[in-house]
Amino acid sequence: MSENLDNKGLRSIVENYDIFYIDLWGVIHNGINLHKNAIEALEEITKMNKEYVLLTNAPRPKKSVQLYLKEMDMNEGIREKVYSSGEAALSYLKKNFLNDKFFHIGPTRDFDLFLDFKKNKVTEIKESSYLLCTGLFETQGEDLDYYKKLFKDHTNKKMICTNPDLIVDRGDKRELCAGSVALVFEKMGGKVVYFGKPFPEVYNQSIDNKEQRVLSIGDNLNTDIKGANLLNFDSLLISNGVHKDEIKKEGIDIVSKKYEAIVNFVQTELKW
Repeated sequence: MSENLDNKGLRSIVENYDIFYIDLWGVIHNGINLHKNAIEALEEITKMNKEYVLLTNAPRPKKSVQLYLKEMDMNEGIREKVYSSGEAALSYLKKNFLNDKFFHIGPTRDFDLFLDFKKNKVTEIKESSYLLCTGLFETQGEDLDYYKKLFKDHTNKKMICTNPDLIVDRGDKRELCAGSVALVFEKMGGKVVYFGKPFPEVYNQSIDNKEQRVLSIGDNLNTDIKGANLLNFDSLLISNGVHKDEIKKEGIDIVSKKYEAIVNFVQTELKW
């Protein structure tokens, strides 16, 4: 059974951990505004001389994410703690696919991920050696059938997915993410290499966590909490996130069991 921290606050367990992996979207901000209580919690963690990483499944280099957060008025001391799935993917691409032709699936704003090898981007999928998925096209943001047709003759190619998230809430609007497109490709028989939570590499690249007591905080059972489970970290689920309707209807214990995830702690919002 998950322990509810709504009354006790994060402060009640902070001494039990050395490192905190904290999700950005859904925990620290909603895509539009920062959450004041969450920012206060980060400041208090710092005062306690504890380490934390703002680990995000953003399909962009961490510098781009930091600029995005600067526009939200997040201070520099907090922004420097960011590590993104895009950063992890970029490192992999430079080592393994630097000279290969690729077809980009995602919005044009994600171009900064492949800035160093943009000359290898092709406009026709048939000309590519591999597929780079950072999200959905602006004009095809809700139609997954479009992607089934796009991939029909290309499932022999490898897909690199830089954001395993299936969905995200931007303010009050729910949007599909790159993980939903990658899932379509997988179901068609294609092979996907994922970068981001819940896969261990992004955690291990971001900070030295060996022999450290770790708590992973996030709002997504499929990524934030599953990632914690895979690495034997404790987990704190923010219930007012992507699963809020399910949790409100069925309760955290039933919902976490449905997703085969172990949730040690639950909190409506991240609060000190």
